[in-house]
Amino acid sequence: MDTPPRKFVPVPFAYHQEVELTIDNLTNQGEGVGRIDNWVVFVPFTLPGERVKARIYRNEKNCSHADLVEILEPSPHRIEPVCPVYGYCGGCQYQHLEYERQLAFKTAQVADLLRLQTGLEPQVKPAIASPQTFGYRSKITPHFHKPKEAKMGSIGFLRAGSRTEVCDVKQCPIAMEPINAALPALRKAVQQAAAQYKRGATLLMRVSEGGVITNNNAVCTEHVGELTFNFLAGDFFQNNPYILPLFTGYVAEKACRDGMRYLVDAYCGSGLFALTLAPHFERVLGVEVSETSADWARANARSNGITHASFLAASAEAIFAEVDFPAAETAVVIDPPRKGCDKVFLDQLFAFGPARVVYVSCNPATQIRDLAEFDKAGYEVEEVQPFDLFPQTKHLECVAVLRKKP
Repeated sequence: MDTPPRKFVPVPFAYHQEVELTIDNLTNQGEGVGRIDNWVVFVPFTLPGERVKARIYRNEKNCSHADLVEILEPSPHRIEPVCPVYGYCGGCQYQHLEYERQLAFKTAQVADLLRLQTGLEPQVKPAIASPQTFGYRSKITPHFHKPKEAKMGSIGFLRAGSRTEVCDVKQCPIAMEPINAALPALRKAVQQAAAQYKRGATLLMRVSEGGVITNNNAVCTEHVGELTFNFLAGDFFQNNPYILPLFTGYVAEKACRDGMRYLVDAYCGSGLFALTLAPHFERVLGVEVSETSADWARANARSNGITHASFLAASAEAIFAEVDFPAAETAVVIDPPRKGCDKVFLDQLFAFGPARVVYVSCNPATQIRDLAEFDKAGYEVEEVQPFDLFPQTKHLECVAVLRKKP
């Protein structure tokens, strides 16, 4: 008999008790959710409508979590995963689901979050598909734990459902072909150098002109439409190049509406939005808390011949201090980290009062939390457009278009 973890709560199910249930829906984490006598049970790698057998591993106050044991009645939308370690590796959640259904679920989840968390019901448009659904990632970061007795363990990504165990990944179907071509050699080099590692580490593999970069401080080159961007390989840059022209084009179209003449890119990084949107505006200002990122943005403006865009590094407390554009003719693009916007930033933004805001986010939950603050500050959500930058996974980018009410 399996020994339960020390803190396991044995009600309403015993540890590793097997149960049968029907899956009703998917969570925004990609897990199937069903009920047994009105008790919620979460089961990963399942689909709505499926009858499944699952093994309980944790009971909480109002729900239980279980591992999938067997699909008793499969969904007609279930397909065979491409990856041999799918279901064990935690990198993907949707390889067993037809791609069109992935898009539909992601769209519905954004709409549900909006309604439930804010009470707002703006138009949520169908998620825009990635032109490439496998082999699209230009960057991966495999990792490993400290070697034992100079022997390397697994090199890959966290196992599904675990915070510590690493799944060994020899090839990654969602990574670009150059990464998979270079991965065996990198794995072999790390394994041969196991004795040199005194702790675990995270590796970098990023596609750039001329091959795959593994040094965080090397210069990486990426093309978006006719523009060329250079940046440090370890810095943030969107890692699905196939969808970036569609993505930035949509942001440009929405930002320049209603006669906007000026653009502020408030989290400009190396200049992705500021420079791709620049042809639509008379003047562009990118603002960054990182002086290094602002330097890369300036260099990218020069190398692309864009002379009406400037970039400055500003403290988080004074992000709009040097913005001299008239607010009534200014659009602001924001693309914050996963945690969303903090109160200090939002207070500054609302005090400036731009006529239009395009809010780009990789975390719809924190974005939607912030949209409630925009609503209080007198902004109306015109539409919400999800973009599937991360096919086969639970992740997506979401663009909310807002305008200041008269």
